[in-house]
Amino acid sequence: MSAPRDLPGDVPPRDLVERMIRVDHAGEYGAVRIYAGQLAVLRRSASADVVREMAEQEYKHLAAFNELVARRRVRPTAMLPLWHLAGYALGAMTGALGERAAMACTVAVEEAIDAHYAGQIDALSDDEAELRDRIAAFRDEELRHRDTGLAHGARDAAGYRWLTAAIKAGCRAAIIISERL
Repeated sequence: MSAPRDLPGDVPPRDLVERMIRVDHAGEYGAVRIYAGQLAVLRRSASADVVREMAEQEYKHLAAFNELVARRRVRPTAMLPLWHLAGYALGAMTGALGERAAMACTVAVEEAIDAHYAGQIDALSDDEAELRDRIAAFRDEELRHRDTGLAHGARDAAGYRWLTAAIKAGCRAAIIISERL
């Protein structure tokens, strides 16, 4: 049996990997900005140290994707200036709603990213084992962030279901846009 043939409209493997790196770079950039916004509001709160710890991990993820963007010469998304503002605004807004709302934001973002990273892991071949393993490791850390948010009262945030649904929808939209632009 011969190998499956590409169909019209299929994204070539190299372009697919570039899209993955571009969108993951944008996502980690957005996460850093969300935590910056939360810390601007919650800097003296009981949860500030927890938020700082998660932010530090996101900085490491961003540094790794910065390196991949440079090494593989991947064009970053043109949306970075918008994500710069939107991420910070989302973080500051959820921080202003309280510590539980900030944790609900973390849960929503990390659940959206979990599904996104899982799809990437499944799509990457053994030719991209290094990238696949890096994404899998980051996914594990993102799931720990989700669990941290849940452990710190995210579900007790006012309007939790509405808030997380809106944030997840925004994340999914940002993923689609960042892959392409």
